[in-house]
Amino acid sequence: MIKSMTGYGRGECEENNRRFVIELKSVNNRYLDINIRLPKHLISLEDNIRKYISSRVSRGKIDVFVSQEKFSDDDIKVVLDEQVASYYYNVYSELKKKFNLQEEITLSLLAKAPDVIIIEKNEDDVEIVWDTMKKALDEALSVFIDMRTKEGLKLKQDILERCMIISEKVNLIEKRSPSIIDEYREKIKLRVSEFLKDVEIDESRLLNEVAFFADKVNIDEEITRLKSHIEQLRLSLESDEAVGRKLDFLIQEMNRETNTIGSKANDLSIANLVIDIKSELEKIREQVQNIE
Repeated sequence: MIKSMTGYGRGECEENNRRFVIELKSVNNRYLDINIRLPKHLISLEDNIRKYISSRVSRGKIDVFVSQEKFSDDDIKVVLDEQVASYYYNVYSELKKKFNLQEEITLSLLAKAPDVIIIEKNEDDVEIVWDTMKKALDEALSVFIDMRTKEGLKLKQDILERCMIISEKVNLIEKRSPSIIDEYREKIKLRVSEFLKDVEIDESRLLNEVAFFADKVNIDEEITRLKSHIEQLRLSLESDEAVGRKLDFLIQEMNRETNTIGSKANDLSIANLVIDIKSELEKIREQVQNIE
């Protein structure tokens, strides 16, 4: 089934004393654009996340938010850099002496100094961390894809309804087209009769003129191609693959054939039908912009 490019999904998983929460948000985009925000200590898993999403999603601008709300004891290690602490203590002592300060050099003061106490993230268990994170990502993607699928179904129904309207208009144009030639023949005949009055009309020249006009306004090929495009569009909507770009191309071709019909037909009734078709095509085009 076709899918919308608009979606949201949230997933979480808690295992091995770790808890991950992942959110996905997407809007339409010509290509697949994945932006990932995650804690610095998990940056090594960014490529895993990107590849996993790419294996299940084809198009859209996707924002991924990863947070770790619970840590295993193995994830974090607090380290004291004694040498840096010693440097700070010596500098503070010199400041006290130079400016005759009475304030004591406390544990709190030293602990707040940059790089005295370092929090290290253990990356030895990357596979274990990824296994837990992937379960949260799986849940988020399932909700995300389900929402895009439901939205895609609504888009499909709307497009099919508009295709039906277009088909009806095309059938009316096809039915009207032969009458244009007959009306032109009678119009020319009447004008010549009024101009020449009692002079006999040269039927051969009249036939040549009508034949030239008929060739000029013939829209059979355009109608055939337009009907073919409509059928391809309907079939594409039943595809399990990402068809957004194909649908966009078909709409462009349908619009081109419709414009040609309008310019060649030289008929007010057909011109009005062409306007109706172009109006429906524009609405479909807007919908197609949201299809994966």
